[in-house]
Amino acid sequence: MALSVSDLPAMYTLLANSLSGDESLRKPAESTLSQSESLPGFCSCLMEVITAKDLVSQADVRLLASVYFKNSISRYWRNRRDSSGISSEEKAHLKQKLLSHLREENYQIALTLAVLISKIARIDYPKEWPELFSVLAQQLQPADVLTSHRIFMILFRTLKELSTKRLASDQRTYAEISSQFFDYSWRLWQSDVQTILHGFSALAQNLSPNASEPHHEDLYLTCERWFLCSKIIRQLIISGFPSDAKSLEEVRPVKEVSPLLLQAIQSFLPYYSSFREQHPKLWDFLKRACTKLLKILVTIQCRHPYSFGDKCVLPLVMDFCLNKITDPEPEAISFEQFLIQCMSMVKSVLECKEYKPSLTGRVMDENVVTLEQMKKNISSVVSGVLTSLLSSDRVMLLCNLLIRRYFVLTASDLEEWHHNPESFHHEQDSVLWSEKLRPCAEALYIVLFENYSQLLGPVVVSILQEAMNGCPSSVTEITPGLLLKDAAYGAAAYVYYELSNILSFKDWFNGALSLELTNDHPNMRIIHRKVALILGQWVSEIKDDTRRQVYCALISLLQDRDLCVRLAACRSLYFHIEDATFSEKDFSDLLPTCWDLCFRLAEEVQEFDSKVQVLNTISVLIAHVTEVIPYANKLVQFFQKAWEESSGESLLQIQLLTALKNFVVALGYESPICYNMLMPILRSGIDASSPDEILEDSLMLWEATLSHAPSMVPQLLGYFPCLVEILDRSFDHLKVAASIVEGYIILGGTEFVSMHASSVAKLFDLVVGNVNDKGLLSILPVIDVLIQCFPMEVPQFINSTIQKLIVICLTGGDEHDPSKTAVKASSAAILARILVMNTNYLAQVTSEPSLSAQLQKTGFPLEENVLLCLVDIWLDKVDNVTSIQRRTFGLALSLILTLRLPQVLDKLDQILSACTSVILGGNEDLTEEESSSDTLSSSRPQFQSKEFRKRQIKILDPINQLSLEKSVRDNLQTCSALHGESFNTAINRMHPAALAQLKQALNMT
Repeated sequence: MALSVSDLPAMYTLLANSLSGDESLRKPAESTLSQSESLPGFCSCLMEVITAKDLVSQADVRLLASVYFKNSISRYWRNRRDSSGISSEEKAHLKQKLLSHLREENYQIALTLAVLISKIARIDYPKEWPELFSVLAQQLQPADVLTSHRIFMILFRTLKELSTKRLASDQRTYAEISSQFFDYSWRLWQSDVQTILHGFSALAQNLSPNASEPHHEDLYLTCERWFLCSKIIRQLIISGFPSDAKSLEEVRPVKEVSPLLLQAIQSFLPYYSSFREQHPKLWDFLKRACTKLLKILVTIQCRHPYSFGDKCVLPLVMDFCLNKITDPEPEAISFEQFLIQCMSMVKSVLECKEYKPSLTGRVMDENVVTLEQMKKNISSVVSGVLTSLLSSDRVMLLCNLLIRRYFVLTASDLEEWHHNPESFHHEQDSVLWSEKLRPCAEALYIVLFENYSQLLGPVVVSILQEAMNGCPSSVTEITPGLLLKDAAYGAAAYVYYELSNILSFKDWFNGALSLELTNDHPNMRIIHRKVALILGQWVSEIKDDTRRQVYCALISLLQDRDLCVRLAACRSLYFHIEDATFSEKDFSDLLPTCWDLCFRLAEEVQEFDSKVQVLNTISVLIAHVTEVIPYANKLVQFFQKAWEESSGESLLQIQLLTALKNFVVALGYESPICYNMLMPILRSGIDASSPDEILEDSLMLWEATLSHAPSMVPQLLGYFPCLVEILDRSFDHLKVAASIVEGYIILGGTEFVSMHASSVAKLFDLVVGNVNDKGLLSILPVIDVLIQCFPMEVPQFINSTIQKLIVICLTGGDEHDPSKTAVKASSAAILARILVMNTNYLAQVTSEPSLSAQLQKTGFPLEENVLLCLVDIWLDKVDNVTSIQRRTFGLALSLILTLRLPQVLDKLDQILSACTSVILGGNEDLTEEESSSDTLSSSRPQFQSKEFRKRQIKILDPINQLSLEKSVRDNLQTCSALHGESFNTAINRMHPAALAQLKQALNMT
């Protein structure tokens, strides 16, 4: 039933009741609105509520109506199979109504409507709503400040939404919009910035903050419109033009806009301090405006580096930013977000690969200038500009100031450390390093050092020496000297690789760092944290003669009273254990203490990042140390508790599953001691409805559990059907799933096959024929192992899969596709095995009507004998397979000699040649397996791993037990008896050399 104007009062009542604090009113109203969403006219009724003049004062009801309208666009604007959606007539009415209601006074409602229009535009523009931008442009001309602000709000949201569409046609449309709106937006931006500066100047001269309040509001609205205009200009420049790094075409607006953006920043900054007390609302705007303009410049530089590298842009911006970093005005020091953007700009320019001179040469051709040569020419020019900007003195000054001013911990840093040590510890790790000044300064310093390592190495060592001399290890007060030493230690830690040539870690550790750890005054936490950082960062430079002392130092730091220090030590310990030079011998006696400290730290930390960090250290310990079993009970308790506490935190659970996998592998044949803890966790993870990221790691854990289980247990045996459900949902994890199936076959044997025959059949049937060649190559070896272990039982219950393998072998070409060749060869080998080990079954299946029907669909000639066609495949693939598969082909071909079919004699020459080749070629695979098995037997414990069992199965393969020579000799006699003189004629047609080789292979005189 469609809604109409007569339903407006009811709609208003429902919306009002939905906002009620009385649950008896709110719940029924929400339910009715939810049921009405899909009805025709629902959005039109909402639009009437939003625009009703007599409801202007009912902002909460109108806002809720706009939210329902926005959500309905996402659900019903596109026509879907399960919903009739919104009719074309109603859509046209709504779009017309939206564009006629631009002067919405309530900001939140106006914002919601802007988002709503952008969502419609993403779907309808340009085909179904071509007039959108032209109507907005027309409305802009005579608009007052409020209306134009709202229009710019819509434009910004819509342009942002459309910029995410990646099709070439959509990008061309966006470029057209850019050319249509850029000039107008840019002119308005310039006009508004003059109006704003004029207004600021007037306010600065008028000391009364309350003078002319209406004028203040108009000025503020102009500021907000200008701010939106700035974001639109950014959007048009970034998304409206292809990156000049690829196109090498100059983006004109970059050179036009960037200098004026910088000029606006320079004009705004003088008002920063004076407006703080007098005009807080405009002061907040100033902060946002200066930060945003610099952010826009950084974004433009990243998107269009060559245009930004012009001499009228890059030098001005870089010089400004460098000056603000090295010599900021007093008010700018407190303007952290602005300084962060200055540092981000310098960092971005220093990192920009387009500005680095190319060291490669080229083949000269006077008549051709390649794209790469053009890039090289531009890079050379920009590189020269940067060289003139960044003299050696300026680079050294910048490095000095970064360390001495920006690295030094402030009173607020120490306060934050005291109140929230975990958060303070992680701020350096955050991918959002650009949110805080000190981490941003550290990021800039690292990039600066990478660019000027030869110049800055001695500078950093000099600062380090000065700081250590000025603050001995015995100092306990938090003095400027101690804070400088902390900053210098950090500077040396971050650039360990470049400093290692001029700073000996051994001398530094023995002479200063180890002494720092002997002072356990609470204030020394500042230095202890940096020592922990250094020990982790310099891990690659720590030699054998110092490694033991470093391990002891890290264990000592893990016992520090300060949580931040312990977390820093935990991270550095992770780096050492994971390092290729990790010495378990030097660490073994520290292991008991290390485990206890890690468990204690895991219990103490509260933040997600901290839990993951400690868990990673425990996981890497499990993976890299031999002695895990003595601590198994404590680890079981740890994992049990950690999993219970990780409920709802999938990222933490992923880390736990990885650690658990390492634990199971480390326990090896003693892994059942953790099953009481492990099995419920595994079962919850392998549910088909688990999130994909959890499912992936749960499958890896499942595979590891099977591979290291000494025997099958009922819980594991009962989990197998879950794998079928998982593959029924998706083949994303097919490779590990194949390994799991193989694990069940090898470990579970007869018990597994008896219990889960139908599930196995369903799984293979699900995969074969429905995955690509790569997927088939994962599952075919598993089918082969299963048939090898149960040749009489298995083929019957996987009959459908066997038929699919026959179809794969007999249809489709594979001449130029190695994957298809491998699939066809592996499938043929499985069928050859079945013929050898269960001859009657293959003869039966090749004559089944269901197989004929499948082959007919592919165009296979019905008159062809399927078995003889398989012979052709075996003959064709005999030289493209492994040694054991060749032997299987040989045995299968020898059996073909016993068929009472005249066509066999036509192929006799080829069959015997193939068999001869296999016999004389030997069995390299078996020799390797026996050798590796002997090695394994001599060194292995009583536990038989999955790999050991797999090798044993290969060695005991009946294919290896059968004598191909005897089979060929016996079957030749049978063939002779069946065909008589025709057989002799066929034998005589063989080439004498081939016949001689056959006799040699069969030891016939």
